[in-house]
Amino acid sequence: MIQIKNLSKSFGSKLVLNNLNLSINEGLCVGIVGENGAGKSTLFHCIAGIETYNGSIESDVNPLKNHLGFLTTDPYFLNKITGREYLQLLCNARELTAPDFDKKNFFELPLDQYASTYSTGMKKKLALQGILFQKNKAFILDEPYNGIDIQSSMLVTEIIHRLKAAKNAVLISSHIFSTLKDTCDIIYVLKNGNLDESYLPEQFDQLENEMKNFTIGKSLDSLPI
Repeated sequence: MIQIKNLSKSFGSKLVLNNLNLSINEGLCVGIVGENGAGKSTLFHCIAGIETYNGSIESDVNPLKNHLGFLTTDPYFLNKITGREYLQLLCNARELTAPDFDKKNFFELPLDQYASTYSTGMKKKLALQGILFQKNKAFILDEPYNGIDIQSSMLVTEIIHRLKAAKNAVLISSHIFSTLKDTCDIIYVLKNGNLDESYLPEQFDQLENEMKNFTIGKSLDSLPI
């Protein structure tokens, strides 16, 4: 379990996260939605230990970063590292014996090709494979469906269900609401730096309609047609 207490984060005079409290329990998938710039990635960076913050983050495993798989929105790869070398590097970081990558290459990636030459979707899939091979206990998935094809999207959804079944804690953001409906046990709305609203599965349709009415109505009013 991950317990976030009174977490705040500012960049200069701009308050991005304001006294957040959130629990991410094992075996559950928690979704975070919000407009661009709402602070979702900043929250994820704080949990992963990439950003400093005020407040506290506690977990059943310590240090959390050694048991956390963080899939960033735009994974970065060095120019001269192949997909296979990247996966080996992530296993080495956890002092794990690497599996047979060819047999476990469930996204069918060209592992002997430089990862920097991969498409956006292929990079996302390579990074996801890497954190899965690390046998982490908790996962942060920042826009895991971004840029990937329909077949891979279905596979990612099944991966999330299997992570939950294995009692892992999962935190996810996505701009594709249907993917959240298919995977999440609760969804929080991040707005004005706060997580004041939460929705359970039976309320997901309500949340989707509220977001659709707000977003589409506001955008259509300004269309020049």
